[in-house]
Amino acid sequence: MNKRYDHCLFDLDGTLTDPAIGITNSVMHALDKFGIHVNDRSELFPFIGPPLDHSFMTFFGFSPEDAARAIAYYREYFSVWGLFENEVYDGIPEMLSELKDRGVVLAIATSKPYEFTVRILEHFDLMKYFDHIGAATMDGSISRKEDVILNLLDKMGVEDKASILMVGDRHHDIDGAKINGLDSAGVLWGYGSEAELQTAGANYLLQKPEDIPGLF
Repeated sequence: MNKRYDHCLFDLDGTLTDPAIGITNSVMHALDKFGIHVNDRSELFPFIGPPLDHSFMTFFGFSPEDAARAIAYYREYFSVWGLFENEVYDGIPEMLSELKDRGVVLAIATSKPYEFTVRILEHFDLMKYFDHIGAATMDGSISRKEDVILNLLDKMGVEDKASILMVGDRHHDIDGAKINGLDSAGVLWGYGSEAELQTAGANYLLQKPEDIPGLF
């Protein structure tokens, strides 16, 4: 791997933290309001990563109006309990610290709303590693990963896209990077399969957080 980068954009859910309990509890809370009961939370793991409106419409056939209502119900639970039903993957703080020590500029690029993203990063003492936060908006005007990245790149003001690597666990991360002209690394400890990440065209596949600094 001869290529070296000096900016790194990180997805949050499934890449830095494992949010499965909080997200699935929040989805269950929302679905219950519609009389839909899911007993096996693993059926809801596909909600980890994509924008919520897309997931409610894709997986449960909700109309845009019902998806908006479901998101409001989801946030009732998530904003109080769900965002902290979460844990940082082993090795993440050490990896982020090593990148910072090397002078790499670190940023978050997540489809989670900004307000929730900041609360999670502060709660788990990760905020100190990041120079920029790219996130979705509560009103949904920015939610797709490609739009999050585009907005983030504008704020960062980096002209050389070849110096930036996007790191994430789902094809949305890889797709969003590609649309914006960035290289990407797919991580295999999250919620996207190796096949998903390969098919999306990730430039690298990484087995563990300790593999990331080797790209910088």
